[in-house]
Amino acid sequence: MAKEISGIKEAYFEKLRRLKTWSGLEQKEVYDEEDLKGWGRDKDLGSPGEYPYTRGIYPNMYRGRMWSRREICGYTSAAETNKRILFLVDQGESAINVIFDTPTQASMDSDHPMAVGDVGVQGTPMDSLVDMEDLTRDLPLDQVSFMLSTGPFASTYYVTNLINQGYDISEIRGTDPNEFLGRAYCAFTPGTDAAYEAHTPRICLDKISFLLKEMPKWYPLNINSYNIRENGVTAAQEMGFVISTARYYLKNIEERGFSVDDLAPKMTFTCGVHVDFFEEVAKFRSARRLWARMLKEEFNAQNPKSMQFRYHVNTAGCSLERQQPLNNIIRVAYEAMAAVMGGAQSLQTASFDEAICLPTEQAQSLALNTQHILAHETGVANVVDPLGGSYYVESMTNKMEEEIRSVIDAIEDRGGIIDAIRSGYISGEVENSAFKYQSEVENKERVVVGVNEFTVEDEKDHEIDLHEIDMQIVEEHVQRLAEHKKSRDNDKVAGALEKLHDVTAKTSDNITYPMIEAINAGATLGEITGVVRMAHDMPYDPMEMVEYPF
Repeated sequence: MAKEISGIKEAYFEKLRRLKTWSGLEQKEVYDEEDLKGWGRDKDLGSPGEYPYTRGIYPNMYRGRMWSRREICGYTSAAETNKRILFLVDQGESAINVIFDTPTQASMDSDHPMAVGDVGVQGTPMDSLVDMEDLTRDLPLDQVSFMLSTGPFASTYYVTNLINQGYDISEIRGTDPNEFLGRAYCAFTPGTDAAYEAHTPRICLDKISFLLKEMPKWYPLNINSYNIRENGVTAAQEMGFVISTARYYLKNIEERGFSVDDLAPKMTFTCGVHVDFFEEVAKFRSARRLWARMLKEEFNAQNPKSMQFRYHVNTAGCSLERQQPLNNIIRVAYEAMAAVMGGAQSLQTASFDEAICLPTEQAQSLALNTQHILAHETGVANVVDPLGGSYYVESMTNKMEEEIRSVIDAIEDRGGIIDAIRSGYISGEVENSAFKYQSEVENKERVVVGVNEFTVEDEKDHEIDLHEIDMQIVEEHVQRLAEHKKSRDNDKVAGALEKLHDVTAKTSDNITYPMIEAINAGATLGEITGVVRMAHDMPYDPMEMVEYPF
């Protein structure tokens, strides 16, 4: 007689436990024409490449040009990161995306006491122009689109390097994540980062103005919703928060002598994509339509390109699990397909080991090949908006647009995005959403494979190779920074920083130009940020552990 196997009968008759989307939206058993009452094919769907762009911003989408394959890269030093970039380019990467370590993202030099243990751990350190030169070595910067995943201070080092290398910066392509407001609700403590303070909008608007004038092929404003989503918010909140942030810049760009039609065509977004396939597809389709309507009806945009919602996508880092890490390969593949079926212009696929360490070469190569297989083997890129017209997808798109608009309205009722941040409303919404998600996982209302169901004993879990931080390289980087500070012309640095301080504090002139001068003089990222703080009557070092050196 056959032995009884525990659980097999229950597994055979298993039913879904959760009949909601990832974000908690209720779902019907079946959708039909009744769910599209009031929906108009011309008004709400249209054709690809035409207003309201529900079906995509280009008529032929990936038939005309493939999405950019842009893997995030950042390692122990700028030189090590450069090696990995060259490896990825050789593997078929088509654009470059660099992420910096935590001290750099907090505008803190690597020799700051609080930086110990974090230098080079979650990205590459960027202290001086020397680091930027190492980062970009042997790369044809006039042939590749570069994205630097940090704010206007560090990215100005890239611009300075371009000028010094003799490039015509008016011909250079790339994207600037020149937006700091989102950091206020993305795990940065108010008061410790220049991003949160009152002067931040001025810094961002100055950099936008510089780039619109000097680098017309560069995208001067990328608003990051990925970081927001990683903190636990819903799909609708993700889009609502960043579109509200975009509204701030659109409303204030005219004071710099530019129109909405100057800025909007050059705005991009970095979005997250989660594993709930249809919700994510609907999120992207609804955001495109809502953006188009907002630009046309509220901002009176005249240029059709102003109404086109352009976005890069990162697959969800927070969906990656330490337990059974090879399962992450599957999660990333589904997320990447949702991004493409939703109409993304650019894509980064996470590596399966990112919940444990920085990606190894093997893991990152596999992540990139996920995109290659998606593009060339699955056939999903052959047809524009293949899900368009589906009762379910169109109904979900309508519902998601309503949800996003509701989020935007709630923020506007509180005076706009800056007031909503300062009042604590945004952080409260983030905390509530994150708590709800975690509670659902712990109660097993939400199944996470390998975490709360379908688990294995630890010793039987998958063993994988790990990327290990070479602390000798970190120490050499910190030592080189010390040598840089000793060997430079410190009188010249002090003079350039004083000029930056005075322009920031006493004039309405664009601070980007004196910032470039200070970078060329040898000023570090921490020094530049500290001087800008001082110009706004704040401490040079918000933690008051380092004194102004000049």
